[in-house]
Formats: sequence, structure tokens, C-alpha cells
Amino acid sequence: MQKLYPNAAAALDGLLFDGMTICAGGFGLCGIPERLIDAIRDAGTKQLTIASNNAGIDGEGLGKLLRTRQVKKMISSYVGENKEFERQYLAGELEVEFCPQGTLAERCRAGGAGIPGFYTRTGVGTQVAEGKEVKSFDGEDYILERGIRADLAIIKGWKADESGNLIFRKTARNFNQPMATAGKVCVAEVEEVVAVGRLDPDCIHLPGIYVKRMIVGAPYDKKIEFRTVRERAPERVGA
Repeated sequence: MQKLYPNAAAALDGLLFDGMTICAGGFGLCGIPERLIDAIRDAGTKQLTIASNNAGIDGEGLGKLLRTRQVKKMISSYVGENKEFERQYLAGELEVEFCPQGTLAERCRAGGAGIPGFYTRTGVGTQVAEGKEVKSFDGEDYILERGIRADLAIIKGWKADESGNLIFRKTARNFNQPMATAGKVCVAEVEEVVAVGRLDPDCIHLPGIYVKRMIVGAPYDKKIEFRTVRERAPERVGA
């Protein structure tokens, strides 16, 4: 089965429709499927529900889809760096489902594993628990969280083989792995594709059975949300 496509638009051909749900991997601007996000923007698909740790920043990552008003609802755990997100939410233009970070990851993992729901103590007694079933186990209250299943998962990997076996690199692994399994179809963009057999089986993070389509998105301009550096110490005379 040929999984490698020439570009993001070709890889998404026939998969996009208005009102769909998308799981998007990445953490901040690290490990986000940039080329696939751009292709969704260019396709003009609207009324999207997107499950993602965050919504990028203004004009970057999923922030591009917010700017073009293609997103109806975000299911996220951290949205503090996107002013357009804030503006749309406060104006009632965007529906938001806040979800604790670990719970969001588990909801996607559970959805991918065929588990419709699970109980967790995270959020008990807070706004997160409003409207959710509460059950007691061993004298402690737990709330019911539903697994997430999406029409499409878009993820970013480091290296893959032609069968779609995929390796993530460091922080870029965050959320990409569970998001990949939660989609009915998973499309991955990677920095490099190698021949089958070139990757150490013990190093595979995501088996190729989950990846239906791939593109090579390199080269990337790796952006940083906040550049934090120490001030240089004054040079010593004679050093």
C-alpha cells in the first residue's frame, strides 16, 4: 500500500468535510503538523471541532485556522498564548471545552483503544466536573470522562519508513502519539522517510498500522514561542 503522498493537499484529498472533528498533535509550536494545517486552511473546510493541547499562537499553528474562522470548537488544555482565541471566545464566536492536560491525552488514548469512557479524580469539585457523572470508588469521588474519536488525526513525526512506522523526536512526541490512534484516518507529516528495515524496531513510537497517509514536510523553520536566555556574564579582564 502506497502511503507517501507528494504534498499535504494530496494527502488530505477526500478526507476533509465541513463540521468534522480533527485531533491535532503537538505541544505549543513543537511537533505540530504545519504543512497539514496550512492545507486545511487553504481547503477552506469550516465548522471544525479540533482536539489539541493548545491552539498555537496568533498566526502560527492552529492559530491560522482561528484567524480564518474555520474553527467552531476547541477541546484544549492550554490556550493562554493566543489573543485571537481569547477574543473569539469572549465574544461568543468560539466554543471551548477546557480539559486538564493529562485527561485530554487519556481521552484520546482511550478513544483510540476503543474505550468509550473512564473515571478520573482530576477535576473533581471544580468547573471541569460540571454536568458530568460522579461515582465513588473506595470512598473517593471520580468523574466520568468520554474518550475522543475524530474523523481525522493530523500529526508530525521526525522519521518514518515507507510503511509508516514512525519515530518522534523529544518534546515533539507530546500528544502526537495518542492523537494518531484517535482518528479514523491518520495523516502524518515527517522530516524524513527511509526504506523499510532501516529503522530499529525497538525505537518505533507509532506502528505503521495507524498511519494511512504521509508526506515529507521538510525543511522546517523551527519556531520558538518564548525565547528565554540567561544574560551573559560580564567578561573578565584578561580572560
